[in-house]
Amino acid sequence: MLWGMGNGGGSESSLQARESLDVLLGRLRDRSAKIAVLGQGYVGLLLAMRANEAGFPVVGLDTDSRRVALLAEGNSYVEDVPDDVLRAALANGYRPTDDPGELAGFDVAVITVPTPLHEGLPDLRYIERACESVGLALRPGALVVLESTTYPGTTDELVAPTLSQASGGLMPGEDFFLAYSPERIDPGNPNFNLSNTPKVIGGINAASLEAVEAFYGAFVGELVPVGSPAEAELTKLIENTFRHVNIALVNELAVFAHDLGVDIWAALDAAATKPFGYMSFRPGPGVGGHCLPVDPSYLSWRVKRKLGETFRFVELANDVNEHMPTYVVHRIQAMLNQDSLSVKGAHILVLGLAYKPGTSDARETPSLPVIDGLLELGATIAAADPYVDMIDLDKRVERVQADGESLKRADLVLILTDHPDFDYDLIEREAQRIFDTRNCLRHSTDPKIERL
Repeated sequence: MLWGMGNGGGSESSLQARESLDVLLGRLRDRSAKIAVLGQGYVGLLLAMRANEAGFPVVGLDTDSRRVALLAEGNSYVEDVPDDVLRAALANGYRPTDDPGELAGFDVAVITVPTPLHEGLPDLRYIERACESVGLALRPGALVVLESTTYPGTTDELVAPTLSQASGGLMPGEDFFLAYSPERIDPGNPNFNLSNTPKVIGGINAASLEAVEAFYGAFVGELVPVGSPAEAELTKLIENTFRHVNIALVNELAVFAHDLGVDIWAALDAAATKPFGYMSFRPGPGVGGHCLPVDPSYLSWRVKRKLGETFRFVELANDVNEHMPTYVVHRIQAMLNQDSLSVKGAHILVLGLAYKPGTSDARETPSLPVIDGLLELGATIAAADPYVDMIDLDKRVERVQADGESLKRADLVLILTDHPDFDYDLIEREAQRIFDTRNCLRHSTDPKIERL
């Protein structure tokens, strides 16, 4: 059966649940509820800041002691959380920690841990461990919310029983409240943030929905309730699968357009003038972040495991997008060959390690497989990125600045991330050859520039 359905109306357990809910709602209203956010990355840190700004005491738990130390010193590693905002939160009671014991006494726990793929399959170990930590501190009347992207059914089938077991038998929907709310954080977006982006919420029962609505309603302008956690989980996967499939479409179009001798960028610009029935997507060297390389695979895996069917759109999109870094390497190889040069021994300057411009977010960045492919062919690689510091690069890659000296030294400059900080006039002037995967030099007719 589904967890948290509870007993019939009027039962003793239902009355106790109602009383517990009223207590929690009161604590949320007067901002005395203790909030615990598990995971202090791009999603969890922003959530912790907003909850703290709303007046709640917040504990931010992260297993990475380096992150915790930086946060405790007031040094943010997320662009959307400036240092002054972090320091104000610290002064206002925000406590970063790597000690699960700090969860004790929480009223609301929000799980925002990673959900990566392991050998192509969903890896829910981080969620399981987070649930075990939360369960040990769980007490009657508390609310637990999962925000990590996952397949439909995770909250009911994994989170609920794990919490119940770790807590010694507390029942979701009766003894505590449980919900799912997908994160919609877009790093570096100047217009939409946690507070003004509509937030989807789904509780395992009516009481859980009421509790999660009261929590997020304290600092989010618009809430979108759905009928169950599974509907909320599917909502997130629909959003990201939509983007994944459409980016795969334009990526494959870019490959074919090059072979046909057609300017894909000009064609896409022209298509974007249609005021209805079209949404613009742009090709690139691959997809990055957590959402596109990972999330659609959760849906495809769930469909295969539960229904025995193949989600063909997702599988095809995965195939196209995963091969884009290899395609970029082949294009560079061909570009150098035109000048009787080999990739082996060539000095290549990579501009951009983040998957997205204007951020340090290098999760699942396509820059790494491109670099790996070039290294395998014997290239000498230097990389410049004004944002990315915390990244595991091959030791053979030299970190440099995108200055005139580095540009002149390179046999080829490879633009992988369209960071606004790069001086594109300098790049065009000083580089010997440029392969532009982002159409940053769209107005140039210099023959030394090739575009994806």
